[in-house]
Amino acid sequence: MPPPFIILRGTGARRAMDKLHTFDRIAADVHGDGMTFPTSVRLAMKLRTELDRPDCQIDTAVRLVQAEPLLCARIVAMANAVAFNPSGRDTTDLHTAITRLGFRTVRSLAVAHLTRLLAGDGGGPAIRRMTAQLWEHTAHVASLAHLIARRVTHVDPDAALFAGIVHAIGGFYLLSLGAAEPALLTENRGGWIDSGRSAVGRAVLTALDTPRPIVAAIEVYWDGYLTLPPRSLGDTLLLADELAPVASPFNLATPPRPGEDGAASLDMVIGKETLTAILRDARADVESLIAALLA
Repeated sequence: MPPPFIILRGTGARRAMDKLHTFDRIAADVHGDGMTFPTSVRLAMKLRTELDRPDCQIDTAVRLVQAEPLLCARIVAMANAVAFNPSGRDTTDLHTAITRLGFRTVRSLAVAHLTRLLAGDGGGPAIRRMTAQLWEHTAHVASLAHLIARRVTHVDPDAALFAGIVHAIGGFYLLSLGAAEPALLTENRGGWIDSGRSAVGRAVLTALDTPRPIVAAIEVYWDGYLTLPPRSLGDTLLLADELAPVASPFNLATPPRPGEDGAASLDMVIGKETLTAILRDARADVESLIAALLA
C-alpha cells in the first residue's frame, strides 16, 4: 500500500517524481487506446467475450477452447481439482470439463490465460523470473480467495477466484513494458512501484471491461485495510494475499505462510473453527486449484 504522504527531497525525489509521471503516462496511454495486445491475448479476449454471451452454447465454448492448448489443459486440470470434483471421478474430456466447471469458471480461466500472456516472453531472464513469480503468487491468491469465500466470508467463490486472478494484472502489464523501460522494475521496487501498479492496474482493468464489483474489491486490496472479521470480496482478496506463501515480486516484504507464524498472527475464530484449522482442513482443495492454474 502506498504511504499516506510522501516527503520528497533531492535527486532521489526527482527520480521518484519522474517515475510517478511515467506511471501516469502509461495509465493515460492505456485509457487512450494506447494499449496494444499480442495476437494470443486478443484470442483469449475473444473467448472471454463469447463466454459472456447469454446464447453461447457448450459446443461453441469447446471449439474456442480447443484453439488454445494451454488453456484447454488448465480447464481439464481445474475440473479434476478437489474443489470441483468431490466425487474423485477424473475426466480428460473437454466437453465434460466445461460442463462440470460452468461458464463462469471457464471464463475466469480464460482471463487467467489472458493475464499470463499479457507479460509476454521478452525482457530477458530477470523479467521472465519476475513474471513466473508473479504468476505463481497469483495462482496462490486466486486459490486461497476461492476457499476463503466458501468457508470464511461467504461471498461468491467464482467472483473471488476471478478477483484473485486479475488482482495483479497491472504488474503483468508493467512487466510487458520492462524491456523498453527497465527502470520501472528495478529502482525502489517497493513504494513507488506500488503506486504505479495501482494506477496502471486500474487502467488495464478498465480497458478489459472488468466488472465493477471486481474492480471495487481490488481497490480495497490496494487500500490495504482488512475488516475484522472479514466479510466482503475485498476482504477476501486481502486475506488471500496476506496468506499466500509466494510473494509478489513487486513487494519488498514476504507475506506470511499458511500454518506458520504469519497465519497465526492473522488467526481468528470463524464460526466454531479458526482460520488456521480451515486452511489445514482444506489444504488439498487449495493445492489442487493452484496446480490447475499453474498447469
